[in-house]
Amino acid sequence: MIKVIIVDDHPVVLRGLKQIIEDEQDMEIVGEAGNARECFSLIRNTDCDLVVLDINLPDRSGIDVLNQLKYEKPDLLILVLSVLPEDQYAFRLIKAGASGYLMKESALTDLVKAIRKVSSGVKYISASLHENMILKSDFSEKLSHESLSNREFQILCMIARGMALKSIALELRVSEKTVSTYRSRIMEKMKMSNNSDMIRYALEHRLI
Repeated sequence: MIKVIIVDDHPVVLRGLKQIIEDEQDMEIVGEAGNARECFSLIRNTDCDLVVLDINLPDRSGIDVLNQLKYEKPDLLILVLSVLPEDQYAFRLIKAGASGYLMKESALTDLVKAIRKVSSGVKYISASLHENMILKSDFSEKLSHESLSNREFQILCMIARGMALKSIALELRVSEKTVSTYRSRIMEKMKMSNNSDMIRYALEHRLI
């Protein structure tokens, strides 16, 4: 029996995911959480094999949740569920410790397949993304944001969504000075001058 915990802050989505999993005889929902705080408490106190994690949570960045969970339980399987473009986020999150990346729009048809694949020890990405990566030339030009660390990439996207440095600092639980330092590194690496450049770039490359 594959014991699954679902973490998603949308009740309708949560019910839908629960129904899909409960229809499988070899899968069992052992817990549900709607935010990061509930997620940590539940996983620390519940025996489970796999977590289906929405990367967009209301009280803490999903990337931070992923990092914390992998720090506390390195062997925990985590299937990331998201509306963010998989060609921009999937491999970055898998490198950060996720066992797979599934678009929410594909959950109805692919969730069970993804859970089974991840449970068998194989990383999961969609067939279309896999095909695109195979077809992509090894000599293709590297995009500017691909040189950023996960934290730098995260802050780039937050700035591009219009968040102030103070708000970013509060969400990431770091000082405003630290966020400002990251912002400077991002602009230096990507050869940008201001927030407008970041917003324009993020929109052009579908990062937000």
